[in-house]
This record gives sequence, structure tokens and C-alpha cells, in this order.
Amino acid sequence: MPAWVASSWRERLRRRWLGRLTAPLEAPLPQSRLFLLPTRFGLGWAGLVVVLVLFGINYQNSLAYALAFWLFALGVVTLLRTWRNLLGVRVALRLPQEVFAGNEARLGVTLEGTRPRTALTLRAGGASARADLPEGRGETTLALSAPSRGVQPLPPLRIESRWPLGLVRVMAWLEPGGQLLVYPRPLDEDEPMHRRAGAGLEAGDFAGLRRAVPGDSPARLAWKQWSRTGVLAAKVFSVPPRQQLWLDYDACQGEAERRLSVLCARVLAHHLAGDRYGLRLPGLTLAQGEGARQRRLALEALARFAPPPANPVEGT
Repeated sequence: MPAWVASSWRERLRRRWLGRLTAPLEAPLPQSRLFLLPTRFGLGWAGLVVVLVLFGINYQNSLAYALAFWLFALGVVTLLRTWRNLLGVRVALRLPQEVFAGNEARLGVTLEGTRPRTALTLRAGGASARADLPEGRGETTLALSAPSRGVQPLPPLRIESRWPLGLVRVMAWLEPGGQLLVYPRPLDEDEPMHRRAGAGLEAGDFAGLRRAVPGDSPARLAWKQWSRTGVLAAKVFSVPPRQQLWLDYDACQGEAERRLSVLCARVLAHHLAGDRYGLRLPGLTLAQGEGARQRRLALEALARFAPPPANPVEGT
């Protein structure tokens, strides 16, 4: 069987399995989606109860019987308390506003319950966090790794509790079903090809005079002009013009990911400078614009871009 066929079947089985086990987000966890597993400490506890019962039977020791039944009753109560600690909890996720490759995606998690809860643990994609609900509500953050750019599905979320004694572990799986958009990692070029501020006249260049109006700063008033003509005027200073330019994929050098990283750094730099810019990618042209919306559209285009296939080597 080809490797890609086996991988596809494994993915289908995993999704079917998760579909039967996972609970929906922002809905109270039902008892049918809670699973109880004994811990090592819990297995040792159960073994101790069995040993005490056998000891009491063999030696007719009432103290061993009493201790065994007390430990058994305490274990049952602990099991119920652990199960109720997770039952009915609602989980909601909050995606980060933006994530760049190589950084962490800090996923906000909000938990709510009808009563206080203690020592809940959340795990997803190798990250873990603990949350308490002292008043029936709590928040925590999961730091997910984002090693590469692109659209990444959110990993399944597991919530569990071992409170109060750690004899059993009650857990539930949640399927976020969302996607995380990871922008390219900004990479500044070695040579300063693009400026960080507006070009042309510097801020503060004198551009002329106008008639003064109430509210003008005394430092901007032309006192010498007033002494000669008797007309009070105010100095006008020009504002640097903004660049209107294109960021072109073909104008960059290096591999595809390096080009996208360079373009990402240029988008951030020109946004800070207040420039008006457009983006040209193979198969996509983003018209010139400015402001936060243009920045978001450009970064999303870089994150979703699929590099063209490399040209085949001649003679192969």
C-alpha cells in the first residue's frame, strides 16, 4: 500500500475517532464525553485496599477491615468529586490577532461553570496551562508553537482534572475546528533599500506664510513680518510626502520563503511610515492602499501564498 494511502486512512480513522469522543466548544461538557482513567497513585490505592482486605480475611483483623472499607469509601467519594469538577464546564477560545512564524501563538481560553471549579488542566499541541474557576469563571492562555507560515488547523484541546486526591483523571476532548493564520517571519534586508520615513521634504521645512488665526502657537507667528507690515502671519511647515510604491515578489532575491519574509518586513516598515503601497505576487496583485486594512490584507496574502513550483532542471 502506498505511503500516501496509508496516511490518508490513518487521518480518516483519527477524525472519526475524535468525532465520536470530542465535545463541542462553548457548550457544557456532557457526562457522555467525560472519561475516567486511574492514575498510578490510584492503582496503588486500589492495590492497598485489596491487600488490607486479604490481610483482614487471613488474620481475622477487624482493624484491617475498617481501614480497607474506609479507604474504599474515600476513593469512591474522590471519584465522584473529580467527575463533578469537570462536568458542565464550558470552554471558549480566543484566537490571537496576529502570529508571525517562529513565534508563539497565544491562544486565549475562557472557562465557565455553574459553580467554582479547581485545578483544571488544558493541553493542546504540546502546550499546557492550568485554570481555576473560583467564582465559576476563569481564563488562561495556551502558548502554541508556530514554526512556519501558512494556514494551520488548531490541534484538539484536552481538558482534564485530578482534583482532589489524584486517584483518577477525568478528561474530555474538544475539537476547535478553527484555523490559525501564521504570517511570514519578518526579515530585514542587509542593504538599506527602503526608507523608514517619508521621502522628500523633511518635517519642519518652511513652506510659506498664512494669516494668523486664534489658537496659533506663539512660536509659529512671524513676528518680524508683523513688525515690518503690521500684519500678523503664521509660519507654515510642509509635511513629508508619502511614497506610493509596489512591493514585488519577483524583485526579491533568494528562495520563496526568504522573499516572503523580506516582503513581510517591508509591509510592516511602510505601514509604520504611512506609505501607500501595493503588493505583487505571482497570480495575485493587491492594489495600492494604506492603513491597518492594507496591512492586514498584505500580510494575509503573504501567509496564504503558495510558491510556484521550481523550474525543472534541464536534461532531467
